[in-house]
Amino acid sequence: MIRTCVWSAALVAAGSPAFANLVITEVHSTGSSGEAYGADWFEVTNKGASAVNITGWKMDDGSFNFSNAVNLRNITSIPAGSSVIFIESGSTGDNDIINRDNFIAAWFGSAVPAGLIVANYGGSGVGLSSGGDGVALYDASGNLQARVSFGAGTAGVTFDNSLGTDSIVSTPLSVLSSVGVNGAFQSVADYSSSSPGVKEIGSPGVIPEPTTLALLGLGALTLGRRRRGGISSF
Repeated sequence: MIRTCVWSAALVAAGSPAFANLVITEVHSTGSSGEAYGADWFEVTNKGASAVNITGWKMDDGSFNFSNAVNLRNITSIPAGSSVIFIESGSTGDNDIINRDNFIAAWFGSAVPAGLIVANYGGSGVGLSSGGDGVALYDASGNLQARVSFGAGTAGVTFDNSLGTDSIVSTPLSVLSSVGVNGAFQSVADYSSSSPGVKEIGSPGVIPEPTTLALLGLGALTLGRRRRGGISSF
């Protein structure tokens, strides 16, 4: 069963939403350089109070141009309080399942968190450059819904935007995942056979959760992170 975060009804009633609905909370631009699954990926978290229908949605990389965007595949809705990991695959989707399975095995081995949601994207001309790039999400009508950019990546380490609250992020991501911080952990598999024992570091499937829900006028909302923990199949 997928567990979701419950947001304060008082905040909603007061007309002061805690977050924009969708936030790109993690990006791995050096995943394709690793040998375990060989694919880049990003994570999207729905921080709103209701599910978001993403039927027909697309993503583009740092060109931020809807005409270049490619389809998000194998998912039509992101539940409230849930995160989805989108893994890059080929244009046709023929390797979607194997990329998903290899990703899960590399990060989790046999200890797969319950409720983990993994989907795909892919198409010509879209790839996350390890030298710096971006991710943009568009709805079916071409309206920009979420965007981040980032600089040069570090091999085997993701960019951490788990505590981000904005759908459109103007400042390039720079914070790298660190074990024990915001739920980040080491992968089960090695990142590269040339560096035995060196693991990937990130927090795929770990979603933001409010630890303190402030009522109107009683201070700020703060966030923690928790492990989600079956996977959602295609």
